[in-house]
Amino acid sequence: MENEELLKLNEHPDIPHYDLDKVYLFTEFPDKISGRCDNCNNAHFESSIKEGALLRKCRNCGMKKII
Repeated sequence: MENEELLKLNEHPDIPHYDLDKVYLFTEFPDKISGRCDNCNNAHFESSIKEGALLRKCRNCGMKKII
């Protein structure tokens, strides 16, 4: 099953693929479109403060960024 998923990812090398289990840093991966999720283009987020940093989680796909 893993090999099939990797083949699907390699079909479109120009489209970025994000690991939704990882927390990204806004300084390293700024928003492509301001206020929108890079993965699904959704504009609705859940926000929380973790260890003095603002964590933003997309309500649609679950992509997380520390702002």
